[in-house]
Amino acid sequence: MQRPSMFASASVAALLCALATPAFAQDAAADAASADEAESAGDIIVTATRRASPLSDVPIAVSAVTAASLQNSGASDIRQLNQLAPSLLVSSTGSEANGTARIRGIGTVGDNPGLESSVAVFVDGVYRSRTGTGLTELGEIERIEVLRGPQGTLFGRNASAGLLNIVSKAPSFTFGGSGEVTYGNYEYWRASGRVTGPLSETIAASIDGVFSRRDGFLKVVNASNQQIDETNNRNRYFLRGQLLFEPSSDLSIRLIGDYTNRDESCCGAVYIDAGEETGTNPGNYTQSASNRIVNVLTALGTRFPNGATPYTQDPYARNVSITPGRNYVSDLEDWGISGEINYDFGGAKLTSITAYRNYKSSDYGDYDYATADLLYRDPNTYRQFKTFTQELRLQGSAFGEMLDWLVGGYYANEDLTLRDNIRFGADYGRFAACRLMAGASNTSNLSAAQLSLCAAPIDGNPLTPDVGNLIAGTQAALNAALTPAVGAVQAAAISGGLGAGLTALSGIPSGAGDVDTRYFQKSENWALFTHNIFHLAQGLDLTIGVRYTNESKRFSASLNNNNATCAALQATSLPTLASTPALGSAAALAGGILTLGCLGNSSTSINALSLKDSFSDGEFSGTGVLSYKVNRDLLLYASYSRGYKAGGYNLDRFELGNRGVSPAISPITYFSPRTNADASSLAFGSETVDAFELGLKVNRREWGVNAALFLQQFSNFQLNTFNGTSFVVQNINGCKSAKAANGTCSDTKPGLISRGVEIEAYVVPARNFRWTAGVTYTRAKFADQLVGNAAGTQPLDPALFLLEGNDNSNAPRWVTTASVAWTPEFGGSGYSGLFYIDGRMTSDYNTGSDLYPEKEQDGYIVANARVGLRGPNQAWAIEFWGQNIFNSSYTQVAFNSPLQSSGPNNQSTSQLGRFGTMSNQLFSAYLAEPRTYGITVRGKF
Repeated sequence: MQRPSMFASASVAALLCALATPAFAQDAAADAASADEAESAGDIIVTATRRASPLSDVPIAVSAVTAASLQNSGASDIRQLNQLAPSLLVSSTGSEANGTARIRGIGTVGDNPGLESSVAVFVDGVYRSRTGTGLTELGEIERIEVLRGPQGTLFGRNASAGLLNIVSKAPSFTFGGSGEVTYGNYEYWRASGRVTGPLSETIAASIDGVFSRRDGFLKVVNASNQQIDETNNRNRYFLRGQLLFEPSSDLSIRLIGDYTNRDESCCGAVYIDAGEETGTNPGNYTQSASNRIVNVLTALGTRFPNGATPYTQDPYARNVSITPGRNYVSDLEDWGISGEINYDFGGAKLTSITAYRNYKSSDYGDYDYATADLLYRDPNTYRQFKTFTQELRLQGSAFGEMLDWLVGGYYANEDLTLRDNIRFGADYGRFAACRLMAGASNTSNLSAAQLSLCAAPIDGNPLTPDVGNLIAGTQAALNAALTPAVGAVQAAAISGGLGAGLTALSGIPSGAGDVDTRYFQKSENWALFTHNIFHLAQGLDLTIGVRYTNESKRFSASLNNNNATCAALQATSLPTLASTPALGSAAALAGGILTLGCLGNSSTSINALSLKDSFSDGEFSGTGVLSYKVNRDLLLYASYSRGYKAGGYNLDRFELGNRGVSPAISPITYFSPRTNADASSLAFGSETVDAFELGLKVNRREWGVNAALFLQQFSNFQLNTFNGTSFVVQNINGCKSAKAANGTCSDTKPGLISRGVEIEAYVVPARNFRWTAGVTYTRAKFADQLVGNAAGTQPLDPALFLLEGNDNSNAPRWVTTASVAWTPEFGGSGYSGLFYIDGRMTSDYNTGSDLYPEKEQDGYIVANARVGLRGPNQAWAIEFWGQNIFNSSYTQVAFNSPLQSSGPNNQSTSQLGRFGTMSNQLFSAYLAEPRTYGITVRGKF
């Protein structure tokens, strides 16, 4: 696979000679020529501070991306911003509906809709409550601003790590239109168009739309290794209509309505590590010849010809094997309306933005990512957000323009509904029983030949080679091991109870599980904020911003489950056996039977169980900036910001009742019936950050450079990880002193610190030539001692034991970006060319939020290129393009393959490290896109 190491290519490293950031043109109505001139001069106008200011005069770290830069790079959603903003990383996982954005190594990860992103997304001033809403077609874009660090005194919604501000093209009072058609490999088709013009002297309108389809990047193959289908395809369209009213020079009203539809197959995953290792740390792994979990899965029907299996294939062959009839489905509808009113009173300007959005995504299919039919989400699974927002801002100047002031208010009301129905497949019972009998120690309790019997039907006759025979053999072994310690009678009772439990577990029927499980979260947010710039002296400014945010959330759930096996298991002696550590492996086996039989923590009371909980939280945040404009070319600044993100609820019932289990204590509560008293255990606290920054900006016509040193200290960092069975959401804090034996501490400090340097610049040696690049060094590191809450009373979850002292996931230390754009004119004919290339070089990083070493991603390079011919006044153009032209192979996110380990609950007790010397967990990953190429024809009038 192609994974070039950092700085491996001298030709790419040479691009670091010039360091820069893409930028956008000054005016939406400017033509292409004037836009190029403005960009070349570095005279870039941004509105990141809610005031139209040159980029070089704004004392914050912000990257601005022009529509032309997005077009050249082939970007159609915010994921491709990675090529243009070195401090940004956007990725998607099991559902593009819940993508993740990180700035300076910080973001909110995973497919858990209960978490809002640390990086907020705004489109035309309207807050989008989940980052995934930007992972779709954006239509005609005027610019995108990437604000780094905490935000809260300028935009309605606060954000703890950064903000993406996307601004679409407004209607024009000049009639015109544009359109383009693209064709590429993987049968990629994309068509887009826009028409705008006046309806009267005071009203202008526009409508734009995009249609896009593409074959899948992953091939679904059968047991004969023949392609039978595909997944991770694209089939979507987008429409947006706008009206602009300007009845006078003092008043403007902009109305926007948009609709997005996606009907796609998403998202398949491949196996990246199916080995079984022994050792005492990742430095002395010994790879075993086989993996007992792979043996069980192979016995259940995933064997390929010539001995090949899905677990031994090259993941970048992009073949996946899933259970027939369990295809991945992703249906999405996202629509909204908004109205922005601007009125100039003369001494002050009022801005009002009112919006309503309705977002519904249904994502279901094979949940185990293999042909063994273990788990699946049924078609009645969906998530829906209904959001109303209102923002008011009043701004002006005072004291002879010595003060530029801004005051604002914000209100948001959101209803979140999640219907999450996870069901057992036809192979689950046999797999679960055989997985437990395979053992979690260095050596398996069963041979590979014996494990192959797990595929045979159960008939209860110990004389026939089937699972019943294996259960009887396991009982005999346990009886012999227990007799010296507890006596023959008690040993027989214990082994008999365990045998009965294994028999019941192996017989769980297909389709058992959730039948109508629903989660509801109602949130209400209001805030008051002010942002003021005091002009103390010529060129010397002091900025003071303060925000108060109040957030209240109400959680409720209706859990409905038809898994009768779970209730039967909990009525036996198994809970008592599981809570008796002196029984050793017998206790672990009892706990494993209960955990797998109930799929986490179902119980006799899980059916028709109703949960309710709520909280209210208030927090001050703000910023202070001292800046000095030394001369027209040089700006220096120093800033402090306090950021805040509200808490919420983990919408995953598998963690219901988990209130912080010390690694030394057996999770007894997992095996007890659940009640409404456990609802509060799903809550997590608010996230705060103290951020410090020193920066300079140099802006000249021929060249410019922006640099920033930053330090960001996160307390109560909201971390989400999938441990193979459930989504664990925990606040991360550090300990000032050593932890106690139970994993707690009495005095806490920030648990995650991000520090580093960013340098961005441009070089414009000629009018039609622009060379840009950027470099970011980030060290986003966890404290050496961690706990799970700010009070220090909750231990770190066992699945997260590798976090302490290590870098955060998806936080490469080094990232460089570079681009070269040359648009030569051909004589006086009006024709021009386009020669463009950009690249992003990333150092090694771990893609899993639990930081297991199997999820490490080597450094890689991604490059895009475009070459074309443009007609006079760019009335038409034809362009040939390629993305990821070197076909670099890398993963977006790696994760624990669901349930595919022999540990009792798939957590770190089955991992190499703290709890033993064996790891047989399988690992899967969502791959990044391969090389694509094609042709685009566009025109305008």
